[in-house]
Amino acid sequence: MDVKDIINSLLVWFGELGRFVARLSHTAFTRPFEGRELIRQLDEIGSKSFALVALAGAATGAVLAMQTRASMSRFGAKSLLPAVIIFSLVKETGPVITGLVLSGRIGAGIGAELGSMKVTEQIDAMTASAVDPYKFLAATRILACIVALPLLTVTADFFGIISGWVASTLSEPISLHLFIERGMKNVSFDDFLFPTFKTAIFGLIIGVIACFQGMRTEGGTAGVGRAVTRAVVVSSLFIILADVLLVRVMVIFFS
Repeated sequence: MDVKDIINSLLVWFGELGRFVARLSHTAFTRPFEGRELIRQLDEIGSKSFALVALAGAATGAVLAMQTRASMSRFGAKSLLPAVIIFSLVKETGPVITGLVLSGRIGAGIGAELGSMKVTEQIDAMTASAVDPYKFLAATRILACIVALPLLTVTADFFGIISGWVASTLSEPISLHLFIERGMKNVSFDDFLFPTFKTAIFGLIIGVIACFQGMRTEGGTAGVGRAVTRAVVVSSLFIILADVLLVRVMVIFFS
């Protein structure tokens, strides 16, 4: 495949994505709303991701504590360790790790589910039964992703801070109260607010890309596999790019 074919494929893909988003936007805000399906997706996407996000956050906090301690000790700044751990988790590490971890779990799950429904013609059957698949299948999952990502980011931050304290106190005992007090001393509410709620954009990206890839699946079970792979890879890439842009926006407007 030469460069021209690659560019044409990208343009076609983005064109189809634009048509998907336009149709979704048209149907998502019209009655009737699928409240029961939305609640089910919130449980599937949010509640069932709790353990994974907690574990990822805890591992990140422990690694930050162990790696940062050595660097801070070299410069005689161990007293700043709680602030560095908490500030790093809240500002960047927690949101990005949560977004990337969930792009794997949620993106793969939605891509596989909708891809299987597409190749077995269940989506066509829903359309024939006067049920809008864009509203029932896509909109509910995307909205659930948008709502769940900030809440799961708070979970990752919490467990990261706790595990960071545990890892720190194993090397040099410090009370949790003193650790939190030192860490939060220079952290304002604005430092927490924007990084947490930018993960709603990550949720939008994961939901849109996963639903789009799933609902355009072709080629049987092999096509489902390709759809899952593309959903995870593309959503992860877009999350990284979105994070760069959002951090730039934050620097310009909130510094």
